Amino acid sequence: MTIATVRIASILIGGCIAAFALSAPAFAMGGGGSGSGGGSSGSGGSSESTMPTCKKGQMYDKKTKRCVKQSSANVTEENRTDYAYSLAKAGRYDEALAMLDTLKNPNTAEALNYRGYATRKLGRTDEGISYYLKSVELDPEYAQVREYLGEAYVIKGRLDLAKEQLETIKTICGTECEAYRDLNEAILKP
Repeated sequence: MTIATVRIASILIGGCIAAFALSAPAFAMGGGGSGSGGGSSGSGGSSESTMPTCKKGQMYDKKTKRCVKQSSANVTEENRTDYAYSLAKAGRYDEALAMLDTLKNPNTAEALNYRGYATRKLGRTDEGISYYLKSVELDPEYAQVREYLGEAYVIKGRLDLAKEQLETIKTICGTECEAYRDLNEAILKP
């Protein structure tokens, strides 16, 4: 290859990369959402991999794979619930709660779990526990909510109650699932 051929190839590749970068949707970077992840749930809850987050006033639509206005009527309840969790995991707790407020049915196990997660991360641990307990009532086999409930108990200094949740998670998904591992770690390092 000549030097001219290499230069032309570099310019073409650089142009392709730039074109791709400019055509892809821009996603807002989330804050440093600390805390442990979700993991497997016993009943179809979201896993740790969350969807991208968009700028305020928008949400990620899984169907179109792009950011749309939050008021879009075409976005499903499940999509809104999952997006609220993504916001919470990105440290955007108030926005997550606002997204959950848009749900027609806010009383699902997942929505209550994510509301509990966001309120707990905002420092309102007792309120978070109340949402977790409602979620457990709706779906006792939901491992992720039991993990988060256990973590809230650790915050409250109730390791006995946290260990009860850990034992329940063990019966739901064993000791290798993420919910078990994360809660066990939280108990060991309160």
